[in-house]
Amino acid sequence: MAQVTTTLSSLKDLPGAGAAAETVESAEPKIDQYGRSYATGKRKDAVARVWIKRGSGKVEVNGRDVTVYFARPVLRMILNQPFQITDREGQFDVYCTVTGGGLSGQAGAVRHGISKALTYFEPALRGTLKAAGFLTRDARVVERKKYGRAKARRSFQFSKR
Repeated sequence: MAQVTTTLSSLKDLPGAGAAAETVESAEPKIDQYGRSYATGKRKDAVARVWIKRGSGKVEVNGRDVTVYFARPVLRMILNQPFQITDREGQFDVYCTVTGGGLSGQAGAVRHGISKALTYFEPALRGTLKAAGFLTRDARVVERKKYGRAKARRSFQFSKR
């Protein structure tokens, strides 16, 4: 047993060994002078700039309340997922501006931004959010139209005569 502990302690002394575990635990929160964390979230063609700070759970998107901007309950549910999974519902105010894409892509971009901002605010939450897949940027975008084609892959209609 003593040999095992000495081996483990000697492994920790190696350069770069165990650095990943230490960076998560000892990572400093990135909070500005106003008590906010900032992150950029992206999905499809949508880009969201997200600021979060401690508060009562108010969410404002492009200067409007979240219930007005994202009228569908499913879109609001997508926005709340990072808070639900980390048990932080109603603890943060969110202010974000989002451009590009449609409402679904924008909701995904805001969720991505909220998740990244939460990891900057509380680095200990990174493992939970990463396991849920909220920190991964969904890279699927619309395929471009090619010349000689009706759409990206569809051929023009064939006519025998």
